[in-house]
Amino acid sequence: MLRRRHLLAGGAVLGLARPALGQAPKVLTHVPQASLGSLDPVWTTAVVTRNVATMLFETLYGRDESLDPKPLMLEGHQVADNARHWTMRLREGLVFHDGEKVLARDCVASLRRWMVRDPIGQTIAARLDSLEAPDDRTLVWRLNKPFASLPYALAKTQPSPVIMPARLAATDPYRQVSEIVGSGPFRWVAEEYLPGNRAVFAKSDRYRPRDEPASHCAGGHRVLVDRVEWQFIPDAATAANALINGEVDWIDQPLPDLLPRLRRARGVTVGVIDSYGTFGAIRPNHLHGPTANAGVRRALMAAIDQVEVMTAAMGEDRSLFRAPVGFFLPGTPAANDAGMEVVRQRPGKDRVKAMLAEAGYAGERIVCMHPTDQSFYDAFTSVCVAAWREVGVNVDDQSMDWGTVVQRRTSREPLDKGGWSVFPSGFPAAEYRDPVFATNLRGNGKDAWFGWPEDPEIEAMRDAWMGSTDEQEMRRLDQAIQRRAFQQVPFIPLGQYLPPAAWRSNLRGMLKGPVPVFWNIEKG
Repeated sequence: MLRRRHLLAGGAVLGLARPALGQAPKVLTHVPQASLGSLDPVWTTAVVTRNVATMLFETLYGRDESLDPKPLMLEGHQVADNARHWTMRLREGLVFHDGEKVLARDCVASLRRWMVRDPIGQTIAARLDSLEAPDDRTLVWRLNKPFASLPYALAKTQPSPVIMPARLAATDPYRQVSEIVGSGPFRWVAEEYLPGNRAVFAKSDRYRPRDEPASHCAGGHRVLVDRVEWQFIPDAATAANALINGEVDWIDQPLPDLLPRLRRARGVTVGVIDSYGTFGAIRPNHLHGPTANAGVRRALMAAIDQVEVMTAAMGEDRSLFRAPVGFFLPGTPAANDAGMEVVRQRPGKDRVKAMLAEAGYAGERIVCMHPTDQSFYDAFTSVCVAAWREVGVNVDDQSMDWGTVVQRRTSREPLDKGGWSVFPSGFPAAEYRDPVFATNLRGNGKDAWFGWPEDPEIEAMRDAWMGSTDEQEMRRLDQAIQRRAFQQVPFIPLGQYLPPAAWRSNLRGMLKGPVPVFWNIEKG
């Protein structure tokens, strides 16, 4: 079996759907927000990798437009013993792109790899007595503590608990997989990949969608085009011209300055696909340099005006962002006012300088990784660097592309050995509805996301939240966690932003949700 899998993976069976004889292939051309730095959605949380992962791989559950988890690779599940015992059954007809059937053991290996890297996966692993595959289509979970949110966790998109062949899932979680083999509705066309220029995804004729209507990442993923081609166009004006001229079909996130022109263009539609948007953030390094000092992190946060950051990124249209924000998604039960005076009442420059002095900061270098090819992150970083320099912070502002940031942020080396202090990022705002799924609120040290904050107090409160069924107690914990986060600053919140997309008006069936998806779209 293993030998046959390797032969098929070598390309003997491509599994590509082909248009009928005499018909031109239907190609959907998409301009993503950044070039690809990695295709492994467990190894990285990069947004473009997340978007690719939904095409190439599948997860056991998919979230619908309301963010509720629905069975995707599964027929369904049974739960017993107060959410401690879960039995999940794979649906018929699941096949990897290399021609091999998807087996329960592939799922076990894939999920174990994901649990090493993902914060919520680590939570599951800490409660896990066993995860077994008693036959080819059955997974059995036995937990030592209740975890009613398991389906929601297994429907995550960033990092994504994607299912891949067991031989690839055996890859060290801190190394990238050597091949891209999934079971999703598209397959990776490696031979046509031109780094920094083009990536190609072809409809897989092996894929069998569910019978239900599509709803974001749930339901039937029916592919209505033959190919999706990503064109990497770093210049935003060039990308906008290409859309207006009909040379591309869809721009993921056009610059806000270009939106008025795109709205006026004939044959172009502009709209918000992701109604939840993204949490902008600066992630400090908690291991090395001045940012390992909580007092310095508080001063860096105090120097920043969230409205100024969001305006630089999104323009003057206040409907496209919310600021200031705390550590939870506005409008959700977890959102609260605890500690919010820190971001609502920006102190003067002299006070921030005093905060730095009180923290013992003496002009040490702070290395900022500044991705200039990501328009939103570029704007975030430019405003933050200027604000920090105004209060006397010695910022080493290092320009680079986003792919370099994605690679370099994995380094735990000190600054004098190529390490870093801060970098900008964005997180799916939908995950910040509670402290369980808010990745960057974790304080689990070496197992935390890049930056590696260690805070046993936040971890204890998060555990208490997961174990509580008392709504009043959960709200109290939400407040305590946010108050603690404003003290320890696991990340610096910059605001919630909702970038519109732009597409040719002959595209029909685009689905709303936190991730741009490429099924259900017809091209007229």
